[in-house]
Amino acid sequence: MHIHNLSQQNSVLNTFISEIRNVYIQKDKMRFRKNIERIGEVLGYEMSKVLNYTTSEIKTPLGTSKINLISDNIVLCSILRAGIPLHNGLLNYFDASENAFISAYRHHQENSDDFEIIVEYLACPDLENKTLILADPMLATGQSMVTTFEALKPFGTPKDIHLISVIGAQEGVDYLKTHFSNDTHLWIAAIDEKLNDKGYIVPGLGDAGDLSYGEKLQH
Repeated sequence: MHIHNLSQQNSVLNTFISEIRNVYIQKDKMRFRKNIERIGEVLGYEMSKVLNYTTSEIKTPLGTSKINLISDNIVLCSILRAGIPLHNGLLNYFDASENAFISAYRHHQENSDDFEIIVEYLACPDLENKTLILADPMLATGQSMVTTFEALKPFGTPKDIHLISVIGAQEGVDYLKTHFSNDTHLWIAAIDEKLNDKGYIVPGLGDAGDLSYGEKLQH
């Protein structure tokens, strides 16, 4: 797997990451969502550098101009609900892409720390020979990414796969390496050192879905 950890080089991305982590700033839900969206834009811009391009001729008022434009047929798939702001950021840059949405949540049996990932909703176009962007803001154990990708397989085989996350744990990154092909790309804004006993990223930022849209009742 090709891992692109954007935190290894300083940029304005540092500001957005610091604000979504900050316990005082993240209380502003609108700002939290906007920062996730902006991070999605940065990740999308960096990812665009490895896509496929063809030369097009553009007519201007004074002549013609040749420019290389993305030739990939992109399908942008986000995991609900936390993935919506990230999806919007990516869609700002890949506005011609097709879109897919999938729900995935942790189901804890008998209030234990052990859980399984449950998928209950999926809307997806044909993926055959297209470029799939699978986005989930928090890469903790990596199980959500793998489970949702398995659920997408009946829709066709993509020619390229790009995974997008805001913050991940090294354990989750390692898990993805064993479940995705070597030519898969992971684009991530920061990788934290560990998970706690409940499978949450430390230091992380908390629950991205709750911070974006409010706390939810547990199943």
